[in-house]
Amino acid sequence: SCDASQNCNCSAMGLDFIPPGITARITLLNLAHNRIKHIRSQDLQQAVNLRALLLQSNKISSIDEDSFQSLAKLELLDLSNNSLAHLSPVWFGQLFSLQHLHLQGNSYRDLGESSPFSGLWNLSSLHLGNPWFSVIRQGNFEGIELLQELWIDGRNLSHYEQGSLKSIKKINHMVINIRSVNVFSEIVRDILHSVAWLEVRRIAFSISAEMQLLRVMSLSFVKKISFRWALLTDATVPEIASILEDMPKLVELELIDCRLLGTGRWEMQIQAKQSQTLRVFTIEKLSIEKFYLFTDLRTVEGLLSLLTRVTVQNTKVFLVPCRISQHLLSLEYLDLSENLLGDQSLEHSACQGGWPSLQTLNLSQNSLSDLEMTGKSLSHLENLIVLDISQNNFDEIPDVCEWPKTLKYLNLSSTQIPKVTNCIPPTLEVLDVSANNLKEFGLQLPLLKELYLTKNQLKTLPGAAPTPNLVALSVRRNKLNGFSKEEFESFKSMKLLDASDNNFICSCEFLSFIQHEAGIGWVLVGWPDKYVCDSPLAVRGAQVGAVRLSLMECHRSLVVSLICILVFLLILLLVAVGYKYHVVWYLRMTWAWLQAKRKPKRAPPKDICYDAFVSYSENDSDWVENMMVRQLEQACPPFRLCLHKRDFVPGKWIVDNIIDSIEKSHKTLFVLSEHFVQSEWCKYELDFSHFRLFDENNDAAILVLLEPIQSKAIPKRFCKLRKIMNTKTYLEWPPEEEQQQVFWFNLKIALRS
Repeated sequence: SCDASQNCNCSAMGLDFIPPGITARITLLNLAHNRIKHIRSQDLQQAVNLRALLLQSNKISSIDEDSFQSLAKLELLDLSNNSLAHLSPVWFGQLFSLQHLHLQGNSYRDLGESSPFSGLWNLSSLHLGNPWFSVIRQGNFEGIELLQELWIDGRNLSHYEQGSLKSIKKINHMVINIRSVNVFSEIVRDILHSVAWLEVRRIAFSISAEMQLLRVMSLSFVKKISFRWALLTDATVPEIASILEDMPKLVELELIDCRLLGTGRWEMQIQAKQSQTLRVFTIEKLSIEKFYLFTDLRTVEGLLSLLTRVTVQNTKVFLVPCRISQHLLSLEYLDLSENLLGDQSLEHSACQGGWPSLQTLNLSQNSLSDLEMTGKSLSHLENLIVLDISQNNFDEIPDVCEWPKTLKYLNLSSTQIPKVTNCIPPTLEVLDVSANNLKEFGLQLPLLKELYLTKNQLKTLPGAAPTPNLVALSVRRNKLNGFSKEEFESFKSMKLLDASDNNFICSCEFLSFIQHEAGIGWVLVGWPDKYVCDSPLAVRGAQVGAVRLSLMECHRSLVVSLICILVFLLILLLVAVGYKYHVVWYLRMTWAWLQAKRKPKRAPPKDICYDAFVSYSENDSDWVENMMVRQLEQACPPFRLCLHKRDFVPGKWIVDNIIDSIEKSHKTLFVLSEHFVQSEWCKYELDFSHFRLFDENNDAAILVLLEPIQSKAIPKRFCKLRKIMNTKTYLEWPPEEEQQQVFWFNLKIALRS
């Protein structure tokens, strides 16, 4: 499970314990999402160079006190989402290099009587807490002076001892998940001067009387406050605003996924003494159940003049009152994306005198439908540089439009425009018209530097003459087939080209042409993964001059010829190997076996015509035909023998003759000799009798040794025949005449058995 860097991934492997074999070479060990319940002293004893240990999402309920004693170089320890009911300071006593400690999602209710973290001098981030975490005591954080991040899940925190967090001198980002306003106010008293960014989650500001407890926040030096999943009401918003505007160093305020119960009719007038430091205000996914009854917010006009960045995203905004826009005197960045602004409401929102300093405006994913009206509504914005109106539904584009004279960046992607006209302002330096099904592009844009035409229907590159200063062009996912020499000449100054996912016909000549004709600094970014040629050009993100095609792409005919020769040689090699190891024989035997198996193992008694089928070599025919046949067929009673010379059916396939003769005979008599072993047809007869007779485990085979023959001379593939010769009695032809009468007697007895 370890890679070359000794990062070992054993996550989600169903482990019940830390596996043995962990050595000093391992630097990262991932054991997350297993079923480990206990960490023993010896489990990690050898992992002296371990930098990261991930044990989250197990079932760990107990840890031996010296389990982490040898991990002096450990920088990250994740024990989150386990079943630890308490935390022991001894666990972390030797972790001098530890920077990140994750303990959230366990079942402990407190951190103990003292600090579990007193020896962690290098600790940078600490995550702790769970749904049962209810008590923080003084001294729990002793030994920690500086943290980049402190994350506390205290949704059910009910008791906080004053001074518990005062020992931490500086916290860059503190995230606290808390419901009790009372406990939260006590925590705030201890972090007035230590926290730079405070993120509060799941708190409910619903009771006006509780807001007085938060007055202490006005003394805080926090620079950024984020409220996530918080509850606000018309009664508490003015109180919170009053507290925030008194904070001496607050620069940024965020409301993310919050809920507002009300319509903006504040019960008390918000004072006009605006914050002198607040510059950035962000609202994302604010839920207002009766948003259509929301007021014009005149009560907050006096708080807006110094804001420089405002984001109100995905909050069902359908109108920005003109008076609000006119009070946003310092606003430079405005994001109103994913809302309900239409053409008429935009005209009212961007009224004369509104947003006088605005430089960047994002109106993407709204309900705009008239491009001419949109441009006219914004034309008075003398400082506007960047405009994003993507993912609106314009459908049509007029021939002439009115735009701010300072506009340099325009995003019209995914707006359903069928073509581009002179409505596009000539002052642009960056234009994005991706995903509009455009079939051509030929606008005169002398200042344009970047052009994005992704996901259109272009078959040729846009002309370079109308855009002489173009340095970056994206034509991904179009229908381009290639580039002409004229197109290359016109784009000599271009530095970046993204032409992936087109229909290029690639070849060595094509790339060579690119390398010689294109500018020196030209980069082909993301060469097409799908195109007409057989294999991709490996030039993704590389300079054109550095690209080299593979042998297959440049010399296809030669490569194909070499492949054919190699295939032919491979076939010859297979034939030679098959001949040496009798592969052909095995194939023939398989076919014969299939044929034989389709027939019944024994022929009916009425079909038995012979007492024995005689299998012999042609070189032994003199002995068989002149001696054995005479002795057996002239005996009393006579034996009827089947000989291939005499009894095979003319014109019938010889293999069928052999099979039929064996099946129509009581016995099969093999006359074995050196000639027999070398005879091809004798081998066939042995083969078929091997399947038909020896598999039946009976005595249908009679072996006659005409001359002495060793069993090892019989081919090894006839394993059953070799076994019979080694285990059963066979008849041997005696050279002495006085013994021959005994031989014939025994042979006749065997044939009658």
